[in-house]
Amino acid sequence: MRLVVASANRDKVDEIAAILEPAGVELEPRPDSVPDVVEDADTLEGNALLKAAAVADAVGEPAVADDTGLEVVALGGAPGVRSARYAGEDASYADNVDKLLAELVAVGATTVDRRRARFRTVALVRWPDGTELVVDGVVDGHIALEPRGESGFGYDPLFVPDDGDGRTFAEMAAADKHAVSHRGRAFRALAEALAAR
Repeated sequence: MRLVVASANRDKVDEIAAILEPAGVELEPRPDSVPDVVEDADTLEGNALLKAAAVADAVGEPAVADDTGLEVVALGGAPGVRSARYAGEDASYADNVDKLLAELVAVGATTVDRRRARFRTVALVRWPDGTELVVDGVVDGHIALEPRGESGFGYDPLFVPDDGDGRTFAEMAAADKHAVSHRGRAFRALAEALAAR
């Protein structure tokens, strides 16, 4: 099966490819002629659908998209659907990490047990006829007291998964991260669902 990847985020596309391509799913990059999609939905599924539908409609081929949110208990589920833009529309990964750490200090979440969090990814395939396939992947964990590690992207230097060995995602090799991560779980579920079609 061949899917056009709706995301232009190179880090995210590399992770998706590492999970889907060994499962026999060929990925094509989003054509340069297809502009970025404004992600203004209130849910992860809504944003994934906006992206996948725009690309599927533009190129006439099935498209895959995802959206991911980091939900921190002490912050009432924030940053959630706004994770990529938590520190502003043009925020860098470091800006978002810095804001998250400052917000946790501001609410008194200075110990690991007060920093419970979960990552959730919604992965969605949209066909040109409007057919959709939606799956998700979740991983529970906590936010580290300070960034650790050099790998990955986004909040990876802060997130310590419960299913891991105490390392942040950014301290893990890619294969170790994919084995337990939200995106790994979502896209493995997607590969299984596609194979069963």
